[in-house]
Amino acid sequence: MENEQKIATVKRYIDALSNDDFDAIKDIYADNATIEDPVGSEPNEGIEAILAFYLRLKGMGVKLALTGSVRCAGNSAAFPFTATVGGNTLEIIDVFEFNDDGKVQSMKAYWSPENRV
Repeated sequence: MENEQKIATVKRYIDALSNDDFDAIKDIYADNATIEDPVGSEPNEGIEAILAFYLRLKGMGVKLALTGSVRCAGNSAAFPFTATVGGNTLEIIDVFEFNDDGKVQSMKAYWSPENRV
């Protein structure tokens, strides 16, 4: 998978969450993907669990914005961004690992309460 494709997927993810586009979220992830948000929490496994995780955000006005460049290496992409809900902003770094089909196989989100700004 080319780096341009990984970067395009990251940008699609940012846009999808910012616009409650859960069909795009479903399309980004592999059916057997996992997400760990934040790292150290119980992983969500499988597309249905992942969609349920994201659907909790529906209608909350979540806005994501990249705060730096996407870093690509091997089958992974790491990217810093902010997530804002209401007046609260959190600085996050996500790491996507892609499968051979170009779908996100795993996502890990690195943040803690100390990352609120």
